[in-house]
Amino acid sequence: MSQSSLFESPGRRPLADRLRPSTLDEFAGQTHLVGEGRPLRDAILRGDVGNVILWGPPGTGKTTLAWIIAQLTNKQFEPFSAVTEGVARVRQIIKEAEARLVREGRGTILFCDEIHRFNKAQQDAFLPWVENGTIALIGATTENPSFELTSALLSRCQVHVLEPLGSDDLRVICERCAESCEREIEEEAMDALIRWADGDARRAINVLETAFEMPGTGDGGPGTDSETPLTAHRLPLTVEDVEAVLSRRVPRYDKGGEEHYNVVSALHKAVRGSDVEGALYWLARMIAGGEDPLYVARRLVRMATEDVGLADPRALSVTLAAKEAYHFLGSPEGELALAEAAVYLATAPKSNRVYAAWAAARRAADEHPAERVPLHIRNAPTKLMKDLGYGEAYRYDHSEPDGKAVGQTYLPESLAGVKWYDPSDVGYEKTVGERIAWWERMKDAAS
Repeated sequence: MSQSSLFESPGRRPLADRLRPSTLDEFAGQTHLVGEGRPLRDAILRGDVGNVILWGPPGTGKTTLAWIIAQLTNKQFEPFSAVTEGVARVRQIIKEAEARLVREGRGTILFCDEIHRFNKAQQDAFLPWVENGTIALIGATTENPSFELTSALLSRCQVHVLEPLGSDDLRVICERCAESCEREIEEEAMDALIRWADGDARRAINVLETAFEMPGTGDGGPGTDSETPLTAHRLPLTVEDVEAVLSRRVPRYDKGGEEHYNVVSALHKAVRGSDVEGALYWLARMIAGGEDPLYVARRLVRMATEDVGLADPRALSVTLAAKEAYHFLGSPEGELALAEAAVYLATAPKSNRVYAAWAAARRAADEHPAERVPLHIRNAPTKLMKDLGYGEAYRYDHSEPDGKAVGQTYLPESLAGVKWYDPSDVGYEKTVGERIAWWERMKDAAS
């Protein structure tokens, strides 16, 4: 595969390839890596990048950044897919790289897309050539390199983390697409597309390319010259055009705006109100709107502690397990674990008594910030501390009758007798209340 074959094909080149930037200044997003003064940008401009792993979600610019690195460091760019090609292709690239180095004195960047799809033995095939400098390896992965790459390969590479593109970056990319095709995009359509793309530039560009070619919105079917703008129709692209391409309505859900907080609030209140259908609907709205499922998982964990509490202690375990299940499975399979957790929370007995008790304890800590720890429960690791009375008169519970040093106090004198936690008689919390009452009777008997 030649250097240009990754970005060119017979006939009209894809819009993404025609717009692919060739300089860092044109590159949208990832300013934490390639912004002015950032170490990776400086290394690229010096021509001293070395072997790197680019880790990030789809459509965040991993391939484009590797291409730019090759251009700016004057190296041959050799793309390779770990999904469709094997070690035999690697050996061919290595052979050509060795010859090029001797013949031209020019280095080669081997860009391995989806490098995590290679097994351990296949990854090890890179090592000798990375070690002797025949190639500079740039691997792209959507998976955590710590888990998916061998330690030997990882130790020879610098890992750079790419983030999902922000709304402003996606807007710039969409505007470039429209300008290239001599088209306009209505603001509502732009906002809907950015929300749907969810940080993935490739998704946005593909939708725009298809929409611009649809009858009634643009032309450019088979036979169009590769560089001819799609200008048969100049009507602005509407949100209906975007939805026609997607064959479904674009969710009206803004992850960064008011609607985001409205939907989160609706999910939380449906769970609190024990409405299963409401919980499932608002959960589905968040997922369909492009919300990060792990953000949803965090909200479910919060509901388990705030609204279910000790009425059902398993709720916390269920929500944490759902988070781990989603992290393990991803979408769409992992979304079912979140739905399961939402149904569990909605049907669980509810209590916010621990939530209220914790808030009261925090207020007490703010109002009494310097109360001294009673001497009998202080730590006494030195003789001086023991001589000063630290730990004196402390009674070790396990050595006491019934395993409890009844009558022993654990709060400063100014807070003696406070009651912050008042368990309800709902679910498991009723048992917790019975236990507290038993200990209180023990204390009263001892006094």
